[in-house]
Amino acid sequence: MRSLNAILYDLEISCRATLQRKANAKHCSRSSHTTDLFLCLVDHFEPQVGKAEKPLARKRLEDWIERYPKIAERHADTDGRVPAHSFFYPWDEYDEWEFKKLQELCNAGFGEIEVHLHHRDDTEATLKAKFEGALETFGKHGALSFWPDGKIAWAFIHGNWALDNSRLDNGRNYCGVNSEIRLLREMGCYADFTFPAWNQTAQPRMTNRIFYATDDPEKPKSHDKGVPAEAGRKGEGDLLLIQGPLVPYIKRGGGKPRPAVDDGDIASYRRYNPARLDRWVQSCIHVKGRPDRIFVKLHSHGAEDANREAMLGKDLELLFTDAEERYNDGERFRLHYVTAREMFNVIKATEAEADCDIAAARDWILKKR
Repeated sequence: MRSLNAILYDLEISCRATLQRKANAKHCSRSSHTTDLFLCLVDHFEPQVGKAEKPLARKRLEDWIERYPKIAERHADTDGRVPAHSFFYPWDEYDEWEFKKLQELCNAGFGEIEVHLHHRDDTEATLKAKFEGALETFGKHGALSFWPDGKIAWAFIHGNWALDNSRLDNGRNYCGVNSEIRLLREMGCYADFTFPAWNQTAQPRMTNRIFYATDDPEKPKSHDKGVPAEAGRKGEGDLLLIQGPLVPYIKRGGGKPRPAVDDGDIASYRRYNPARLDRWVQSCIHVKGRPDRIFVKLHSHGAEDANREAMLGKDLELLFTDAEERYNDGERFRLHYVTAREMFNVIKATEAEADCDIAAARDWILKKR
């Protein structure tokens, strides 16, 4: 049974998410320009989920390699780009064969690989060593990108929803490092894509926003608050957090209407339907001052068997078709499929008020390796 404090926190987050979504929508409704919609799906991609043996893990990955290109090739955004998946591969479950196969899929134009990590009871030193191992190995395979000064650039998703030591359940620590945000910045991480994390203590009180967090190395969960990304203003903080939508709504059907929350998860237990896309777009997550650019970051655990079948069997096809038919008319909306890296680049170009087209903004700072 969940504690009263946890229930009250979820209620607070739900209220904050509702208020912020309404505030975002108010700003977006004022835009008289065509709205550019950037759609990104970040996948906590774990072929070995459930401690699967190698044959099963490889079967899961091979299924993606076989089916995803066929889906993606049937679709294109306003730029003629196919949907490109962002595979956040877990360093703690690294397998060389898996990584090489996944990199081949990405090299063919169907996505990019970033860093995912589940870790517990670490110190800053032990966590730094894990990051160093991941960056060296991922880089050896030709994944990740580079900062202009040549340093490896990478995005991060924290396993078990525990960024910056923000989750402690029944005495189990899912991180251990209060200075994780600062460490990520120092090691070249360009943005965190962990959130939202509905029903988790790690979820920041700032919802439906793109913002910068500044680390307090003496305390956990420094990302609970921060400074929103804003056009014409350089980002202030240690790490950019690119959040997906968190939308309370009334669920109907199958009985009485009841409160529910849509957190942008694509899964077997959260199937796609057009109302979800509308909620995500209406959340209007944007860089302050530029409501004509909406960033929709979704997430999944796409290697897991039931989720994989839901996504590759039907839901990705429905999502891409729906987005192209209803949010890509060239007048009200222009649709852009982006990877995590490209979404970061467009955000930074928007902050800089860069006078460039979307094609150039995709590679504004970090170019694909």
